Parts: sequence; structure tokens; C-alpha cells
Amino acid sequence: MLRVVNEEKITIRSDNDNPFLNGIFKPNSKEYDADTDSLEVIGEIPRDLWGVYVRNTHNQIHEPLGTYHPFDGDAMMHSAFFEDGRMEYRNRFVHTIGFLAEKAAGRALWPGLLEPHNSTYRGWGAIGAMKDNAGTDVICHNGKLLVTMSQGSEPWRMDPVTLENFGPDPQLARAVYRDGIAGEFKVDSKTGEMVFQNYPEDPPCIRVGTVDKTGKLTRYEQFDLPAARWPHDLGMTENYLVLHDLPQFFDPEGLAKGERHLKFYPDLPSRFGVIPRRGEVGEVMWFEATPCFMLHTANYYEDGDEIVMDGCISLDPAGPAVGEGGDVNAKIMSHLDKHKTMTRLHRWRFNLSTGKTSEEFLDQEVVEFPVCSNSVLGYPYRYAYCSLFEPGQWLMNGIKKYDLETGDTDRFEYGPNRYGGEVHFAKRENSVAEDDGYLIVFIQDMELDRSECAVFDAQRLADGPVCQIILPERIQTGTHACWVEGQRLTGECV
Repeated sequence: MLRVVNEEKITIRSDNDNPFLNGIFKPNSKEYDADTDSLEVIGEIPRDLWGVYVRNTHNQIHEPLGTYHPFDGDAMMHSAFFEDGRMEYRNRFVHTIGFLAEKAAGRALWPGLLEPHNSTYRGWGAIGAMKDNAGTDVICHNGKLLVTMSQGSEPWRMDPVTLENFGPDPQLARAVYRDGIAGEFKVDSKTGEMVFQNYPEDPPCIRVGTVDKTGKLTRYEQFDLPAARWPHDLGMTENYLVLHDLPQFFDPEGLAKGERHLKFYPDLPSRFGVIPRRGEVGEVMWFEATPCFMLHTANYYEDGDEIVMDGCISLDPAGPAVGEGGDVNAKIMSHLDKHKTMTRLHRWRFNLSTGKTSEEFLDQEVVEFPVCSNSVLGYPYRYAYCSLFEPGQWLMNGIKKYDLETGDTDRFEYGPNRYGGEVHFAKRENSVAEDDGYLIVFIQDMELDRSECAVFDAQRLADGPVCQIILPERIQTGTHACWVEGQRLTGECV
């Protein structure tokens, strides 16, 4: 099977030389159905691999309005479904309201992330003026994919295998109508619960929700922050949630005038708020820490009286202001360059008895997009998997595995001009250890002008992929992904 099921008309000008619309960022127009009867397979697909790996990409269709940021494009989902030693590949656009409106108009209707003040149409997100592109995060809950943008979007649902669009989740869409669901939501594999947040600019500035294993919203509460924030991540342990209040946010004076200048305030501490997952919340217990910014965490868990948080920290996230002249695209890349921001794996400990915070670096190598096995998310764990980055670029060039018990590491670099996205761990059927399984990632090979789905033995990462399935065409680079176990394709297995 190999067929094109749909093709969208790309209206980007042929002479548009924006680097974030060309090369590895060049958008795809075709939607495919394919399987390994028609795709080249290098190596052998493991027969004990069952489930689906799904990755989100920002796939711009129309000539942008104003300054284009690589996070502005419409969501296109790419899935690799594994069963009985075979793989099926599909890719589909997410049919958000913004996507459908611009398709009907045949042109862009909203400006991007950097110029929401130029919007003339109603918008979404924390700012309230952005197009809901659903292009950031994806997880599976209650048998359906949930796809959102990081600043808050409607809860878009898709089938995890076929990628059929189902529209917004009816109950959640009504509950979060104004503020949406932000990225970095979490699913507890032991209870089937999903936790999420949003962070509108208007007070109280952060809201947190819980959805049970059947998809019912059981909790939705609001908390005060000193002012509007863009926290990105939300922490979950067995009994607690962790809120982020970080000293990189919009300049308050500018925000009062409708101007949004993101600034880092190194004289302010980072703050992390701990609240119970269930029962009465009461007061948030805030912990102060080193001034920093962070996007992604590997895991959170409880260790006696302490909550442990492992994530990728940047102590110097500030970059050149994009809107003050010069090469705008170079400034955007400078913000995205993980080697410039020196993003490294870090550990925080929040002591619930003393109210004190302790911190330490776990590594000094530049990494980001840390993940762990779904089975230990929110609980004590041993292994984390991170992406390595190309200096000076927004490109992931390898995988690094951390044994957090022994301090040992393992790695694999994709090779010259080969770049991936977020890697995820898939437990093999009947696994006997936390790392007994596979690491899966889509890799873009710019030398061969092709993409592949690569599968690695997580216990032998340095040996390279056990198999590579060549996709129908080279796909755009992407960021967030998820792994959905076969048992969870129809609902939470608890």
C-alpha cells in the first residue's frame, strides 16, 4: 500500500528564501497512507514492538503574514504504527478552525508568534490573538490523540493509528473555551488520569485541570501568579502537581500597552509551586530556585519528603530582541540555539518538610527534549533519553541515554546532515526491565533527501538502529512526539 490520499495547495512564493520555509523546514503538501509492503526496510522490524509513534510538525501552507517563526506553521501529524513485525505510515494535517478558515480563504489570515498585535481576526492561545495551529504537542489519552499548541489551543482529537480528525473534544472544549489546553500535559499510566494547564494573560494567570481515564473533567482550578507567565511545563508525581513561575516573561510595562517583549530577569528567583493532585488544594507551597528558564522536563517523582524534578535548564536564556532591526531570522535562530543557551540536564529537590530547594547539574553536555518511559512518568525512574543538538542550529543530531542510578551514559549520533526530532521509548512486549525496549525517532537525511523511521534497541543504543523504514518522501523537521502502547490504543489500560 502506497497512496496519496490528499494534497493541499501550498501558496508560499517560490522566491521566498526564508530559511525556516526551505531545506529541512520545507513544508509537505501530500498526505500518505503507506506500509512496509511498499516501503524500503533496512534491517528487521522487531516483532515484539506494538504501538504507534506519532510526531507533530509545524507545516506552513500559506505565504506568511509578516515575520515567520518556525513555530507558526500548521500541525501535520506523522505516525508509524508497529505490529507483528510490520509498520504502517500515515501523515495528516490537523483540521483546526484556523487551518480550515485559511484553506477556505486560500491565504494566511493570522500573523505569527512574533506579531500577534497585527491580528485582525479573533485568535487563540495565552495571548488571545494567535492562530490555533495545534503544532506543538501530542499525547494519547482515552484512546485518542490530543494535539495542541504550547500557548493554549482547543483540545483537538485524532485517531492514533489512522489519524482521522475528530475535531475538538466536546467536554474539554466547553470547559476550557476561553483559554484552551497548553502543551506538556501528562498522563499517569497507573491511574489513567491526564493533567493539563493553561496560562492566559489575564489574572489569575494559570489554571490546572485533571481528566479521568474515561475523558471526564474532574477538576479545573485557578491560581494566582504575580503577572502573566509562559511557563511551558507542568509537573506530575503520584500525589502532587508542580507549577512553574520562571523569571522569563513579557515586560509588564510593555504588556500594559499591548506590546510583548519577552525578557529574562536574572535578579528574580525561579519559583515552583506544589499542590496536591486530589482533595482540597489550599495554599500553593512555593519553592525558590536559581534564576533560569526551562522548557522540558524528563520526570518528577516523590522521594520521602522530597519531590525530585529532572529537566533541562538554561541559566542564560536571553537572546537579541527580534523586533529591533538586523537579521530577524538570525536572531530567531540565536534564540533556538541550545548551545548558545547552554541547556543541560539538571535536578531540583523540593523538601516538603523544610520548604528548602537543593539543585545539581546531572550533566554538562548540551541536551534537550528529555523523556522517560510512559510506565514510570510521575514515579521513581532510572533512565532518561535526551536529544543532542547541532551547534548554531535548531537541529537534533543524536540521542543520549542517561542511567541516573549509576551515572553511566550511552549515545548515538545520526551522522553528517542527518537530523531527528523528539525520541520516545517503547517497551517491548513482556519487557522485564525499565529500559527493555526500543527508542523510535523520525530522521531527516539531507544528503539522500529522504526521511526514515529509525528504531534502536534502548539497551544497545551505540550499536545504531536495528531497522530503518524509508518514508514516501522527506518530511519536515519536527519537535514533540509520543509513543502509544498497543494496549492503550482503545483506552487507558488501568
